[in-house]
Amino acid sequence: MESKAYNILMYSHDTYGLGHIRRTMAIARNLVGPEVNILIVTGSPIVGRYTMPRGIDFVRIPGMIKKTNMVYMPHSIKVDPKIAISIRTNIISATAKSFKPDLLIVDKVPTGLKSEVLPTLKWMRKHLPCSRVVLGLRDILDDAESTRADWARKKFPDVLRDLYSEIWVYGSKAMYDPIVEYAFPEDIAAKTVFTGYIPRFVPSTRRTRRKHKQVIVTIGGGGDGYVVLDTYLKMLETNGTVDFKTLMITGPFLSPERLDELADRARALKVQIKPFVRNMEKRMARSDLVVSMGGYNTMCEILSLKKPSLIIPRDNPRREQLIRAQVFKDRGLCDYIPWGQVSPETMRAKINALLEDPSPYSSALDSFAMTGLEVMRERLQFFRENC
Repeated sequence: MESKAYNILMYSHDTYGLGHIRRTMAIARNLVGPEVNILIVTGSPIVGRYTMPRGIDFVRIPGMIKKTNMVYMPHSIKVDPKIAISIRTNIISATAKSFKPDLLIVDKVPTGLKSEVLPTLKWMRKHLPCSRVVLGLRDILDDAESTRADWARKKFPDVLRDLYSEIWVYGSKAMYDPIVEYAFPEDIAAKTVFTGYIPRFVPSTRRTRRKHKQVIVTIGGGGDGYVVLDTYLKMLETNGTVDFKTLMITGPFLSPERLDELADRARALKVQIKPFVRNMEKRMARSDLVVSMGGYNTMCEILSLKKPSLIIPRDNPRREQLIRAQVFKDRGLCDYIPWGQVSPETMRAKINALLEDPSPYSSALDSFAMTGLEVMRERLQFFRENC
């Protein structure tokens, strides 16, 4: 007997990091329900490490690694990249044809990696005309000039115009407006819904008196944040004794050689070091300060838990993290050090100031609204009532 459940298919644009799958999982956990099935199609090599609540499952496609903004290589299988993309394209298409989603949510790239979602979009337009298709965008993609050129070259406005029902921007228009920055055409702007930032689970923590404050250092997936970890350890190595404890999370994609090197140094400093944790929110909730690169998802965790933070944003190959750090700093939500200016001395000065007196950031953090999940639930309810 055919299921009467509302089927949501989510495509997660995963290459070499944790951001996309973490955002996708946060949204899926929010939208799933007794009469809602969610199937996630992803290339994330670590998706199996996450606990899947009832009603959510995933289809794993071959993983890809981004070498440059234009070049992607298979993560594990030794085949030509075109063959890997062909396999991914066929799996995505077959999944959609079998699952027959009432709603497809595509993460970040309107056509998917190397246009792998385009055949599915066209098939749904023809065979599932009542189904909705949504593009989910983090608020900041890159600087305005680069993003406008990239979207024009790939003809994304035409795709959004012809094949999408809505665009959900996971951010606040008042903080950063991609409609203006990226020059959305008027009809695309009319399809755009600002959800607000996506809140994360806030665990209950018992208040206990601690002898030392706790700093957590996290660089997301770990593929591009070695400089942050190295500089942090140099800060400790050259500073003698400190009156705070450190948990360093390197990310699962840091190379084994660098992980071994950092682990040896961390052990000598009595720094706890882990490649990956499932319960990031619990670890962060117990901390007094977060040091990170300021990716979208980490910033959402920081905002949800209302933690003071020091951001060291990468500015290459994209300027997304730097722009976000500047926007958040201007609103009193974090402090940051530009990538090219980070040093043990500058890092120590910032960390000391934030641990000694976080009050300059407390008011802005306490009053920051996180509406993303609420607005998405409202849009889902609208779709279900207006099939």
